[in-house]
Amino acid sequence: MDLTTVLLLGLSCLLFLSLRRRSNAKWRLPPGPTPLPIIGNILQLDLKDISKSFSNLSKVYGPVFTLYLGLKPTVVLHGYEAVKEALIDLGEEFSGRGPFPLGEKINKGLGLILSNGNRWKEIRRFSITTLRNFGVGKRSIENRIQEEACYLVEELRKTNASPCDPTSILGCAPCNVICSIIFQDRFEYTDKFFLKFLKLLNEGLSILSSPWIQEKHNQQSEYTLEILTFTAADLFSAGTETTSTTLRYGLLLLLKHPEVTAKIREEIERVIGRDRSPCMQDRSRMPYTDAVIHEIQRYIDLIPISMPHAVTCDVKFRNYFIPKGTNILISLTSVLHDEKEFPNPKIFDPGHFLDKNGNFKKSDYFMPFSTGKRLCVGESLARMELFLFFTTILQNFKLKPLVDPKDINITPVVNGFASVPPEYQLCFTPI
Repeated sequence: MDLTTVLLLGLSCLLFLSLRRRSNAKWRLPPGPTPLPIIGNILQLDLKDISKSFSNLSKVYGPVFTLYLGLKPTVVLHGYEAVKEALIDLGEEFSGRGPFPLGEKINKGLGLILSNGNRWKEIRRFSITTLRNFGVGKRSIENRIQEEACYLVEELRKTNASPCDPTSILGCAPCNVICSIIFQDRFEYTDKFFLKFLKLLNEGLSILSSPWIQEKHNQQSEYTLEILTFTAADLFSAGTETTSTTLRYGLLLLLKHPEVTAKIREEIERVIGRDRSPCMQDRSRMPYTDAVIHEIQRYIDLIPISMPHAVTCDVKFRNYFIPKGTNILISLTSVLHDEKEFPNPKIFDPGHFLDKNGNFKKSDYFMPFSTGKRLCVGESLARMELFLFFTTILQNFKLKPLVDPKDINITPVVNGFASVPPEYQLCFTPI
């Protein structure tokens, strides 16, 4: 390396550190590790387990700290108190959407998930209202899920109790529920178009762009066909993958813990029986099953780091001043795996959601759908799907693993910011 290069690198380091000190002094950003020029703190993070890196940094810098992911500062919130104070107590100020380059390349920041400001508020209101009009949260959507659960059972019977990978079948069920809401129709599990559609959801939706003839010259409208297309795509991608992955991971955990499965089945026999399909009214009389489903979501920690937020204005947060537009990352793991709220959080234990009398116990720390202004609009739908699909499967089938339960691997495969179960097979034996 020649002298000129060394001098340039040295000057760059000094300039970067000087600018960082001035920025931190002006805005009083939270503390954090010293970043390197250009790349910031990237080398100090385990990109295969971001959540663990955040946990380690929080032990040094506290529950609110600053990282530089490149040249821009990002404030990280770790632990229930910091997350609650930001997303609930200061919900409006922390309701912005931070940059998500891969998603923005696909949908240009349109739609529900990545939009910001008035556009986001308008599209969110529209989405919630439309979903309610289509029956989400009402008995009509429950009937659709029950119907799809019956189709799911039929498809599982076709496996003839032979070993199978449940990924595809479990992906079809929640996707068909979304199809029934948006298209007012469902697809057969063998439909080539449907299977291709599911594949596209896994790989990233193709961009569709077409102006709405009433609206193509109205730049202020949030209801162009392009925006509505991306909004529908957001509902499909968020409403299909998360639920199907939770179902897949949940079945793996039930294979690992046959004693838990046996207790659920006993509760199903006692409350529902064999002569009718499960319904949502059953949930209040099935505290153990409800606790297991909550524990599955807590344990698997599907989205360890929530989608990036951003502050919508200059914010005084605790003893710090965070400038408008600053990126915010939320460690949902730190809440779902809080050791005081959930003793032995790395252990799968439905008791985390049961009181001493065996009644279901709610927890403010249960945030798999995030919280605050950016709370997932499909939370009620997902909760309904998980209860009805799990109970219907266990009402009709015994789950048979291919290996001894103690040898089943339940270690998540970390893929970017999502944790998914390892591939596995099982047998669905009709009861």
